[in-house]
Amino acid sequence: MAEESPIKYFDRYLAEVRHEQIYGEGWLRWVYGNPLGRMTLWAFFSRPFFSKWYGKRMSSSSSCSKIEPFVRDYELDTTEFAETVSSYTSFNDFFSRRLKPEARPIAGGELAAFPADGRHLGFPDLSTLSQVFSKGQSLNFTRLFGSEETASQFSDGTLVISRLCPVDYHRFHFPVSGEAKPPSLIRGDLKSVNPIALRRNLAILWGNKRFLSFIESDSFGRVACIEIGATCVGSVHYLSLAPTAVSKGDEKGWFSFGGSMTMTFFQKGKIQLADDLLAQSASGLELYARMGDQMGSPQ
Repeated sequence: MAEESPIKYFDRYLAEVRHEQIYGEGWLRWVYGNPLGRMTLWAFFSRPFFSKWYGKRMSSSSSCSKIEPFVRDYELDTTEFAETVSSYTSFNDFFSRRLKPEARPIAGGELAAFPADGRHLGFPDLSTLSQVFSKGQSLNFTRLFGSEETASQFSDGTLVISRLCPVDYHRFHFPVSGEAKPPSLIRGDLKSVNPIALRRNLAILWGNKRFLSFIESDSFGRVACIEIGATCVGSVHYLSLAPTAVSKGDEKGWFSFGGSMTMTFFQKGKIQLADDLLAQSASGLELYARMGDQMGSPQ
């Protein structure tokens, strides 16, 4: 796939391939496709101070003027919102909005659920994985986990990558029930996790600021969860930092403004991913599905 080609994904609900509306597409293509843009990225945009400054701007009351145009331009369904559009005190307040419980039903039984709204890729056997997002790019598990010992527990397991666009619901949830461990910070940069960027440099995933945590699940064994910060998403917020028993679909935290990503790892032989997730991923397409919908079943 050419790097200038449109970003495509398969919509689970419409059962069709769609073109993604990319927030700030022109800017992203310049930053990652132009030598001057890449120099600017290195010198400025990927630095924590930029995201801190932009986050403060998006948390100001003056940013409220951006909410209604954003809702209109990206055709968001306001009937899902837990609060009215006029009630938000800033763009970040709107961006991390909660939804009505009925807007995101949780898959029943022993099924694993997607942790977030977004476009998902599923890889059933990481020991045979040769590329992600584009040809010739593979994951560096040791650097991603920050530990060779931890990485080895999942290097022949299963992975689901969930990419959140700015237009998506930006709270993330627990994919399975079990005993949740507190997240630990792995420091890094704050570069974009849009496919425009990842097609050129997959190392963004293990170079960005991220948080690693685990769930001990009766049905799925030990599950590793990574939440990755990105440009303008220096802040990843958690509801609780203490070990606690959780139920599938419980809210875990939220991202501030920007695109974001979660990665969910299962150990070998613990999960059978949903058929459409496997089929679309094998063809190189992300699958759009909402938080709480079926991700897989115990193997």
